[in-house]
Amino acid sequence: MSIFEAHNMPFAAAFVLVLLLALVQAIGLGDMFGGDAEVDPSTGVEVDSGMQPGALDGIFTLLGIGRVPLTIWLAVFLFGFAAIGVSIQSLSDNLLGAPLYRWVAAIVAAAAALPLTGMLARPLGAILPKDETSAVSTDTLLGRRGTITDGIARRGSPARARVQDAHGQAHHVMVEPHEPSSEIYAGDEILLVRREGRQFYATALAERRLSPQA
Repeated sequence: MSIFEAHNMPFAAAFVLVLLLALVQAIGLGDMFGGDAEVDPSTGVEVDSGMQPGALDGIFTLLGIGRVPLTIWLAVFLFGFAAIGVSIQSLSDNLLGAPLYRWVAAIVAAAAALPLTGMLARPLGAILPKDETSAVSTDTLLGRRGTITDGIARRGSPARARVQDAHGQAHHVMVEPHEPSSEIYAGDEILLVRREGRQFYATALAERRLSPQA
């Protein structure tokens, strides 16, 4: 059974995408996609990756998203999807005398490939080399300015903020007002003044009337 037969076309396309991703990585263009998520597991601070935190965080963790660069995760998923799909079609052809309809096989293969990718992401994340040339401690974010991006920060009800470190790398952190009675709204500029565990506390620049940062 050829992978290029009509009933295997979704899996052939996945194999081609894996080869393209490998080529992109080989010639050093992987960083241009800017979609790789990096999360500090000890603090929960997320490097800007385009992913929105919330109820889906548990699903992302289960699927291994964030444990390896997104391009690597996608390559593993596509390879697993293709390999499982071709196996399903071959097994169906042997047992039933005909392969499954290609989109039925694609759905089954994708459902099987997702947990498999999650299982493989953990050991891969442990052995893949990591670039730490611009890594910073989350404590160095204290004293940095940022902007509330989502929600209203109240005492006991944090909001999401975007803060740049000294290297210009954006981080997403959850902040509460430093002043118990304050509220900080989406779009307000803030100054991170302290941290307790994973929780940052900030004051609104408008309240402090601070001079522009050098």
